[in-house]
Amino acid sequence: MLTDEFGREVTGVRVSLTDRCNFDCVYCHNEGLGDTRGPMDPADNEMTADDVVRFLEVAAEFDVDAVKFTGGEPLLRQDLEEIIARTPDQMEVSLTTNGSFLPDRAESLVDAGLERVNVSQDALDPADFAEITKSGAYEKVIEGVEAALSAGLDPVKLNMVVFEHTAGYVPKMVDHVAENDGLQLQLIEYMPELTGKPEWNIEIERVHGWLAEQADEIEHREMHDRKRYWVSNDDGEGRGMVEIVDPVENPTFCANCHRVRVTHEGYLKGCLNRNDDLKPMGEMTKPEIREAFREVVTNRVPYYGEYMIRNDEGEWELNEKYLEEYAEA
Repeated sequence: MLTDEFGREVTGVRVSLTDRCNFDCVYCHNEGLGDTRGPMDPADNEMTADDVVRFLEVAAEFDVDAVKFTGGEPLLRQDLEEIIARTPDQMEVSLTTNGSFLPDRAESLVDAGLERVNVSQDALDPADFAEITKSGAYEKVIEGVEAALSAGLDPVKLNMVVFEHTAGYVPKMVDHVAENDGLQLQLIEYMPELTGKPEWNIEIERVHGWLAEQADEIEHREMHDRKRYWVSNDDGEGRGMVEIVDPVENPTFCANCHRVRVTHEGYLKGCLNRNDDLKPMGEMTKPEIREAFREVVTNRVPYYGEYMIRNDEGEWELNEKYLEEYAEA
């Protein structure tokens, strides 16, 4: 297993299979790359299934035991089932999707080897959902969640980005997962540094505080030093799990990051928040992939606390040490 200079082992990879998406969510940062979405037709620069599998086979050599496939919308890849089926057996396979294609494919994805799924769902009202996603596919997403549960992907984790447009929907969403067996809720802190709309930001600590008041039990997770809140519904007959992902200005989160990302074009990426560390894997031969993977892991730097440090006024600023290193590379 590869370890960076800060003692962080790389145990998982997050692989973007496409930057295409049939939604146009107002908060999308496309895995930190910005809005690069274009036509829905397959692009020449997307990794092939062989490229993806070859990379995963190399990652498995370094004891990486989990892969999450993302996009854009990964189900726009018609070869997704093939990719999952060819993923090394040692790897747990998960998927992040908007859910609109799951009604027709959840079963085939599970048959191929999919073990977990995250479905983006930011509102329970169709009009609110359409406003955020710029899509009229609300019913398809609801059907997709049901299809995933029926196919055995239990629990289904609902991803909800918390920002000015959605903060008011949180209580209803918490009730929703408490009332429906098989659902969990992952509240994701809005990242203004990637989306360019700082005015949409809210203080995530307010959400933590509200959940702490509602929760019957609070659990501490080692991964990213996260908290899980177990909340009962109004009649006390249902109970749901809510987790907050809060990376913004959070050195503890960065200190517990154990994942390397791969862009749809086949670049390794050591940190979601950075694009100055992109590393091509050459012609995608196994020796080239091994060398690139080792280099990216060696050069991984916690974004907050190292790459970004607080100045005398308590404000975050770039650490010149790492800027100089990459300028020389």
